[in-house]
Amino acid sequence: MKELLEILEPERVDTDRFCGRTLDLKWGYLFGGQFVAQALAAAEQTVREDQAAHSLHGYFLRPGDERKPVSYQVERVRDGKSFAVRRVDAIQDGNPVFTLTASFHLEEVGFDHQAVMPEMPGPEGLLSQAQIARKYLDRMPDVAAEQLAFETAIEIRPIDPMNILDPEAKPPLRAIWYRAIGMLPDRPALHRALLAYASDLNLLSTAIQPHALTWFAPGMQSASLDHAVWFHRPFRMDEWLLFVMDSPSASGARGLTSGRFFTRDGRLVASAVQEGLIRMRTCPTDESRQPV
Repeated sequence: MKELLEILEPERVDTDRFCGRTLDLKWGYLFGGQFVAQALAAAEQTVREDQAAHSLHGYFLRPGDERKPVSYQVERVRDGKSFAVRRVDAIQDGNPVFTLTASFHLEEVGFDHQAVMPEMPGPEGLLSQAQIARKYLDRMPDVAAEQLAFETAIEIRPIDPMNILDPEAKPPLRAIWYRAIGMLPDRPALHRALLAYASDLNLLSTAIQPHALTWFAPGMQSASLDHAVWFHRPFRMDEWLLFVMDSPSASGARGLTSGRFFTRDGRLVASAVQEGLIRMRTCPTDESRQPV
């Protein structure tokens, strides 16, 4: 967690330029959630302290190299009395690999309503993703290692998890509990960055669930194409959040997914939407899970 928190706060090297270290998850490419979180954190450092991020929209342009740092260039698109807008380009080896637009808003009092949190089991008694992954260590060590990658920073407890070895066709609905491991500093911007990071986990897999597939099926190719997050209400990532996901559509080798983050007491604190590539190659290759 200490290492993750450090990379979620890019170092300022110039007025609007930042450098982000990468977290080596041994995947061969950089996790997309890191781009989202670092770009947001860089933009947060260029707005007034009384303005907080309320939305972000990002596009994944090229695969990132997890062995190299990322440069983030912030453009100050607008500074208004209530709102500010920033564009952030992530650069590696001179090429843009990710671009993000984020909007920030001065806190105001206004109308208030929200969707109702669905009835779901609490996190108590559920196996964590790490515990589930250990079941596959003997038969699928590479798969298990990938599933264990986040164990030391974020506890992930899925409700009704898929069987990696023998998946069944299920409706495109998922629900997963998330909580950071350990207490976090009282900095709302850091909690938003960590939620943005976690929001890239598990969303796209909802789109292939009706087809009795997992990412580890031979020939399956996947990549996040674009990602959006809206922050609605204050929250803490070191307290349990329920991420409820669905996939309204899959077509043309793309899947659309959306998700909502709820606190234990039912407050809707954030929403996320992602479209991604979901393609079955006729000839499996070692690059099946590389971004396109």
